[in-house]
Amino acid sequence: MADNNKEKIWIELADTNPIALSISPGEEESYRKAEELVNTLWTKWMNRFNSTSSDVLARVAFQFARLYLEAYGENRKVNDFLTDLDKQLDTLLGDEK
Repeated sequence: MADNNKEKIWIELADTNPIALSISPGEEESYRKAEELVNTLWTKWMNRFNSTSSDVLARVAFQFARLYLEAYGENRKVNDFLTDLDKQLDTLLGDEK
């Protein structure tokens, strides 16, 4: 069953063929920003490293994966802290679950 609310956009990453994506309305801005970030870093590193485009694109992918994992870890720490704080507040207020 096709989702009639989807929009089709094309993104261009580095010097690869354009990629067609079906996205929900309102998501285009974040997709375009991601496209811009990848292309900006790719261009910068193409000028810095004496390497092939695919090697540089692999470096870019690795960098974004590393940053994602760092952010995920930090978010887990915050979530754990907030969960513990909620338990402590419940205990202080006599509202243990």
